[in-house]
Amino acid sequence: MSLHRIFAIVLRQLYTFRKNLDRLTDVFYWPLVDLLIWGLTGVSIAKQAGNIPSLPLMIISGAVFWLIVWRGAGEITVSTVIEVSDKNLINLFVTPLKFWEWTAALVVLSVMKALLTFAVGVGIAFFLYRLNLLIYGWYLFPFLATLLVNGWCVGFFVGGIILRYGMKSRNLAFTAVQVLAPFVAIFYPASILPHWAQLISSALPASYVFESMRQFIASGTLDPQKLYIAGLLSMLYLPLSLLFLHKSFQKTLKRGLVGVH
Repeated sequence: MSLHRIFAIVLRQLYTFRKNLDRLTDVFYWPLVDLLIWGLTGVSIAKQAGNIPSLPLMIISGAVFWLIVWRGAGEITVSTVIEVSDKNLINLFVTPLKFWEWTAALVVLSVMKALLTFAVGVGIAFFLYRLNLLIYGWYLFPFLATLLVNGWCVGFFVGGIILRYGMKSRNLAFTAVQVLAPFVAIFYPASILPHWAQLISSALPASYVFESMRQFIASGTLDPQKLYIAGLLSMLYLPLSLLFLHKSFQKTLKRGLVGVH
């Protein structure tokens, strides 16, 4: 694996930001919109209820942390869609670039954008609502790592589908991660979900992070077992999703990269 080839792909994607404002503004625009909507909602409810001052912090934290999952998946899926729609895969892999180097570059990009989005979210939460999202301390590291890996799993799986079936499945790049949103208990406890939905929630690493987040806000402590389970599930899903992406890529190679559309 060559670092300079990975850097080349990262640099190529960064260059596209200059001509594609959609890919740049999603780092700033969506965090601002989400935090305005959900932040004002939380503040309004808290003022009316009076006895739940921590509600705005729970809602804002949920909104910001969910953006990490969204960015982790989105950078991989959207980049894959762009390469397929532009029929650029043949141009990339006619070079010495290897599959795992391409994948590593997408991961680097997702980390960069996720951290930037998180920083923007933390800043907006503080300046608009005087809420400190850094109160989680060292727990932020397992929180962010788990959410980011959860996003990668979705991104790799959807990327594999796009490579297999081409642009007719491109809508998954923008919608797949949102399918998980009702099940990962972003703004409410998983216990209020129907039983069948709770089973799905218990299989998703991100749900344990959001439950831990609310527990920490409410009591100042959290159950580390939840983070252990989230880590184990992440270690299970990540290699499986990568394997699926790799198998899809191999199948695409047999058909011919130029024929992917």
